[in-house]
Amino acid sequence: MSVRVLLPNAFQKHTNGTREIRSEAGNLPQLITEIETQFPDLRSHLRDDQGQVRRFINFYVNEEDIRFLGNEKYAFQDGDEVLVIPSIAGGCCAHGESRHSGGIGHPVGGASRPLCSCCSYCGQEECICGD
Repeated sequence: MSVRVLLPNAFQKHTNGTREIRSEAGNLPQLITEIETQFPDLRSHLRDDQGQVRRFINFYVNEEDIRFLGNEKYAFQDGDEVLVIPSIAGGCCAHGESRHSGGIGHPVGGASRPLCSCCSYCGQEECICGD
């Protein structure tokens, strides 16, 4: 059994430009472990400090969100195409706006909040992605 895994452009600086891999993983946890083994620099982008998949990393199987297929319980089928999609569109966290969004602080009570120091790509106060 083999699945095709497409990695996003945002990860390619950590994969030496690799855009696609073939995997024999039977499910999502096995696939994530395989990706991390092949590309150790991606571990901090895929998992948080507790080892959980980061909430802004999405997986699609044959263009269907894996959460609707059973998430970690879904058993990959031969020929499945898995897309790894990080949400990197910026956004705003509790203390302001992400530095990757290109925006300015929001006015609150007549004052402007400072720009957030969170990175929308890696989700960390101290950016670990180098952006």
